[in-house]
Amino acid sequence: MLEYKVEARRVDAHGALATTKNAQIGLDTNPSGRSDAFNPAELLLAAVAACMIKGIERVAPMLHFDFKGVHVEVHAVRQDSPPKMVSIDYVLTVDTDESDQRLELLHRNVRKYGTISNTVAAATELNGIIRRQA
Repeated sequence: MLEYKVEARRVDAHGALATTKNAQIGLDTNPSGRSDAFNPAELLLAAVAACMIKGIERVAPMLHFDFKGVHVEVHAVRQDSPPKMVSIDYVLTVDTDESDQRLELLHRNVRKYGTISNTVAAATELNGIIRRQA
């Protein structure tokens, strides 16, 4: 079983800093918002996107799936009371010459083995599509 640890500390009334290993991310904790840092909702969406990209990097060699690039766009809908994400959807775009069938196989593997996507899907509606880069 794997374990993860992240620490966050308040920097000032406008932000915080999250750290793990040798990495850090500035956090938007300002009630008015900041344009130079991710707020908690955006961090969640970034985690979903990163999970999918990491999943592709992990399963592509096993499937002998050839690709040149990946782009993920993630969108969420938040309800106000109680505040929570009620749905998250994504478009996973892959730059590849692989067949449509192989592209769907990649998508199934990414969804099946994604730690973050599986966790999020258990808590809210998570839907998405995979497509080939035009």
